[in-house]
Amino acid sequence: MSEKEPNYIRESKQLCQLRGMDPDIIPKPKKYMTKEELTTKRKEYYEILSVVSFFSNKLLASLKGTPILVVISDAEGHLLEMVGDETIKSTVKEFGIEIGSLFTQEDTGTNVISLTLQQKHPISLIGKQHYHTFLQEIACYGAVFHYTDENSLLGSVCLMMPITNQNPLFLTMLSHVVDSIERELLLRKQNRILNIMNQIMLSRTRNGIVITDKNGITTEFNSFASDVSGIKKKDVLGRCVYESDLTGTYFRDVLENGKKYENIELKFHNHNGDLVVCLFDAQPIYEEDELVGAFGQFRDITDRYMIEEKYNYLAYHDDLTGLPNRRYFQKEVQAFIKNNDNHHQSLAVFYLDLDRFKVINDTYGHSKGDLLLIEVAKRLSECTDDKIQLARMGGDEFIFIYKGFETKQDIEKKAEKILKIFDRPFVVQSSEIETSASIGIAIYPNYFLTLEEFMVFADNAMYQAKEQGKNGYVIYTDELMHDLSEKITLEADLKNALENGEFILHYQPQICNKSGKLIGVEALIRWNHPRQGLIYPDKFIQIAEETGLITHIGEWVIKQACIQNKKWQDYHFEPIKMSVNLSTQQFLHRNLVDFVKSVINNTGLDPQYLVLEITESMAMDFDHSLHVLQQLKAIGVGISIDDFGTGYSSLSYLKKFPLDYLKIDKSFVRDIMEDINDANIVKAIITLAHNLNLAVIAEGVETQEQLDFLRKHECDQTQGYLYSKPITVEQFENRLRNK
Repeated sequence: MSEKEPNYIRESKQLCQLRGMDPDIIPKPKKYMTKEELTTKRKEYYEILSVVSFFSNKLLASLKGTPILVVISDAEGHLLEMVGDETIKSTVKEFGIEIGSLFTQEDTGTNVISLTLQQKHPISLIGKQHYHTFLQEIACYGAVFHYTDENSLLGSVCLMMPITNQNPLFLTMLSHVVDSIERELLLRKQNRILNIMNQIMLSRTRNGIVITDKNGITTEFNSFASDVSGIKKKDVLGRCVYESDLTGTYFRDVLENGKKYENIELKFHNHNGDLVVCLFDAQPIYEEDELVGAFGQFRDITDRYMIEEKYNYLAYHDDLTGLPNRRYFQKEVQAFIKNNDNHHQSLAVFYLDLDRFKVINDTYGHSKGDLLLIEVAKRLSECTDDKIQLARMGGDEFIFIYKGFETKQDIEKKAEKILKIFDRPFVVQSSEIETSASIGIAIYPNYFLTLEEFMVFADNAMYQAKEQGKNGYVIYTDELMHDLSEKITLEADLKNALENGEFILHYQPQICNKSGKLIGVEALIRWNHPRQGLIYPDKFIQIAEETGLITHIGEWVIKQACIQNKKWQDYHFEPIKMSVNLSTQQFLHRNLVDFVKSVINNTGLDPQYLVLEITESMAMDFDHSLHVLQQLKAIGVGISIDDFGTGYSSLSYLKKFPLDYLKIDKSFVRDIMEDINDANIVKAIITLAHNLNLAVIAEGVETQEQLDFLRKHECDQTQGYLYSKPITVEQFENRLRNK
């Protein structure tokens, strides 16, 4: 690592060496709690674990999709809880790491739990900072938590994840989580103390007190009871408490049956008409085992109740728009599922996503984007009635809950009404903003589905609406389910495809328009599926991006392309440039530059014969893009902007980036002989590129007329079916031999 290791990590590693630990063997913990000890400890830590687990699960939920294991220990280093990624959990269990095991540096070497407890401040332990080789593929972050009022150490919360997911922000997030844990623990501790004090100070309490004799006649009614109820003491004393509509039933049960009541919530309006909320306790009073009366007390919790009501409102409503939120939606649909065993009521959800909202945010800024969401929410609210509710799921996603519809036509009419509100532009701070929406509709079937399964239907229908051109709606059908099943099957197969060697590369030549010579080739991935045969990237690249596999696949492509190009040079074929596409995730990955360096070094390929292609959308983050491109350029590889003209890049960015090539997207090349607009765009791109000293490559060239046009306007290189479709390595080598 480039950063100097902290002293405590170096000292820990030295301790491992002094104890003769083998870095290739992970030592198991030597001490484990017995079942009884663990039960006792978890009982002792019950409240602490409930608080820590609550905030840990919130952290995991916010990072859904990221493989993370959260590990919770006590102050001595005993492991008390593990939640999160099951794969990581099963892996660490193989090394004896389980609930009840004790972590010490003496037994288990350099580990995040012991170091966190030792240092008592947030730490990270990443990659080669671990002493043991196996652990150098993971990143760990840890922080301790205390009772802050007495600074007593309670334990630690640590995160474990693959090193590819490391990010300094995890330490910041963990620190925020620990702050929340400590505040909650302190609050609960203070509440316990307050409860004890309330019992001690009962005689001096501000609670309303009511005492009766054994016949229910009121003998005591203190001033606070009078204040809370608005009833004068003289009007109560001597009257039978059974006459009270509010507490009479409870007192009768106490006096006649000896029953006790605690924390009964009572609501009533005082003489001013204000809502009063009290907790009511009642119990019998005995003297030498003989019932002599009843004791009741009121605790006014009106303020707390109002705060909780406000909190509950906020918990179930969106801060930005004031609409019900995702939590509210889930509660409503869960209640429907639970109470609809006989399928007597109909329900549909309309999952709505704004089209091109990211572009709007990038163009107008996030503040205006938020104001647009508020205006959209107002218009969408016009579509609600006693059968249909609206909620905001987050971001630019909204959802309607439609209960009690009768026919499919009812649903279609509602969907068309919702889409129609987008016909008019939205006015945001004097700017007119046009947007539309895509809606996925799912109808709850006459058989049981979980909420998650039901939402998968709506989500897939919504994405189908987007794929059909946006600004429309799709109702979920069995055909969509078939497509989803195919996608799920491919996703499962894709996870093993790289390991099983199922990917291959095809190669498409790039021809110099002046000399007609082969000067380059683009490597294009194909999946040789064991059952379905050859699958093209349009069927699996999106799945790879969604599952996070795209980076590993992209790295395989770079490595294989470089190996193949070096082989051709070793066969004494004339050297050519090899172009490889980078995915967005790959481009944003922090180890991209180091990976490219290692591939160049390991294959022995001269870096000038590797060209990395990025899209315009990848370059939207200018500072990051410039930094990465400059580093890649320093290695000596070529840089190309792919599919130029289809994105939203800034021309000012282009002139600052260290680029070599600009590729004209085939959508412009296809109609240059019939569409004057496409022809003018292509000419403009060529002129722009040459003014920036960039070579131009035209993709998708299929006819001699297109080639003649491109040559006439001085396009440098051509790639397309006119010369060759993408072909296998064997076919490409035959062409090289016979050229």
